[in-house]
Amino acid sequence: MKSQRLKNVSFVILLLQMCFVFAQQKVVVIDVGHGGSDTGAIGVNGIQEKDVVLKIANEILGLNKNLLNNQFDMSLTRYKDTLISLTDRSRLAKRLDADVFVSLHCNASSNSSKGMEVYIHNLDSENTKTSIGLGLSILNEATQKLGFKKRGVKFADFQVLREAGDYPALLVELGFMTNSDEADYFLKTKNIRAMALAALLGITNYLKLGL
Repeated sequence: MKSQRLKNVSFVILLLQMCFVFAQQKVVVIDVGHGGSDTGAIGVNGIQEKDVVLKIANEILGLNKNLLNNQFDMSLTRYKDTLISLTDRSRLAKRLDADVFVSLHCNASSNSSKGMEVYIHNLDSENTKTSIGLGLSILNEATQKLGFKKRGVKFADFQVLREAGDYPALLVELGFMTNSDEADYFLKTKNIRAMALAALLGITNYLKLGL
């Protein structure tokens, strides 16, 4: 299989794009998929989905603090290797009065699938359009800057999407653990940080448009 040529990202360029001030602090909830006894997908190199998404989520949290001076009021659904019920993840977002809810996952396939995709709930609601817009913003940043294949926005009845409150909610599949290029990409700390920054920039760019 031909190498994907996955890339890192320039912090200087992205930091310049992040020069903005919101009139009101936005509440962002990052749902960290799986955890504890639920490993999620296992990579061809042995890495586990639950660990990859936790590392990326913690990087997003750190970038929000250190680069954006806590521009967002940001919370994770888990901060360590624990299993949180799907219902409790949605309850947390509702209790925090979230402006956006982004659930992080990694994909798996029995074939040579690769790339990133975003899911929103399959029933039309008042948040469908905003969820699609937010999903595309994250997807575009990550695929254009990091070199992942863009698999688009899809619809599903995932519980964390079905039980979403009055906020745009989406689930991001960050890459395939069963693809050797993508699994190996997440072995490096600099790539974890690059994915986190791309995801944060996607959220930022969309919220700048006046969500």
